[in-house]
Amino acid sequence: MPIYEYKCNNCGKDFETLVMGSFTPECPECDSQDLSRLMSKCGFVTKSAGPGGEPQTTASSASSGCAGCASTNCSSCGVG
Repeated sequence: MPIYEYKCNNCGKDFETLVMGSFTPECPECDSQDLSRLMSKCGFVTKSAGPGGEPQTTASSASSGCAGCASTNCSSCGVG
């Protein structure tokens, strides 16, 4: 049950919705089903033991920073 991002071709509103099975989403603004699915940003952070058992953090993100800030190196979450 993924969450998809859409843009309404009728009114121009961008929105997200949970899509279950053969559910056809509608725009929450104008109820149109004339929608374009948008490419979503995604990212993840994994924490594991590195060489010598040292903890290491690996990040993959669509933006330059983590979700909590605009920095490219965030000491509070270990991303960077």
